[in-house]
Amino acid sequence: MVDSPVWHAVVLGIIQGLTEFLPISSSAHLLLVPWIFGWDHLGLTFDVALHIGTLLAVAIYFRRDFFQLTVDVHRSLARKAVAGPEDGRGRRVAWAIVIGTIPALVVGGLFGGTIEGVFRSPVVTVVTLSVFGVFLLLADRYGEKNRDADSVRWTDGLLIGCAQAVALIPGVSRSGVTITAALLLGLARRDSARFSFLLAGPVVLLAGLKAVFDLWQSGGPDPHLVTPFAVGIIVSFATGFICISGFLRFLQKKDFVPFAIYRFLLASAIFYLLAASYLES
Repeated sequence: MVDSPVWHAVVLGIIQGLTEFLPISSSAHLLLVPWIFGWDHLGLTFDVALHIGTLLAVAIYFRRDFFQLTVDVHRSLARKAVAGPEDGRGRRVAWAIVIGTIPALVVGGLFGGTIEGVFRSPVVTVVTLSVFGVFLLLADRYGEKNRDADSVRWTDGLLIGCAQAVALIPGVSRSGVTITAALLLGLARRDSARFSFLLAGPVVLLAGLKAVFDLWQSGGPDPHLVTPFAVGIIVSFATGFICISGFLRFLQKKDFVPFAIYRFLLASAIFYLLAASYLES
């Protein structure tokens, strides 16, 4: 049972749903859990399932926001008059998300394969977990935290988007690095997370489309993985949806220190496993 593809789908679906939205790196966990337990990778079919699940989670949770942001972009492109101040802020946030998506799209499209090949290792993960954990602590401690998500401008979106591109390196954490950048730009904790999640929508969608394209190019889904595929979608969606809701409530009163500490502990555990493996070899 524990070595079955369905069981792997349950475990990795939970990990994806949790770590995609918490600042602790989904790529690190999805790389390390199979490595620790000696599991074979389930292939592109399951990668698509995980992306679909987390995409559904963020899209459904923020469905009203994404609908309004889409309307605001359309109005802006059509050059319609904006009546009230709330509409004006909404349009700025919408364009901040559009512009913030571009750096990850460009870097991922041009160098994504190279970055994954060069940096996909437990050693790199130890370093990035630790270093960006320090950055998160410093941003949480010294960021002004006096702005809300509706105050975001296109320049903020560009800077946070550039930070998001760095998350292509395993262990950095997409949510972690974008939240760190938002905190440094003065956004409050909860608003930093909210903007990070809104920015995640287009990125997760594009990553999912790329995974679908790669799957199609490889000959289509594996018919033997239909059940794990469905399980992966359901588990990653349910876990991701609950995680988003719980995380935003948590940040109403708490800070990011527990997540930075977790990153340090995880990096230490990985370093120990690497050292033990090296000494035994």
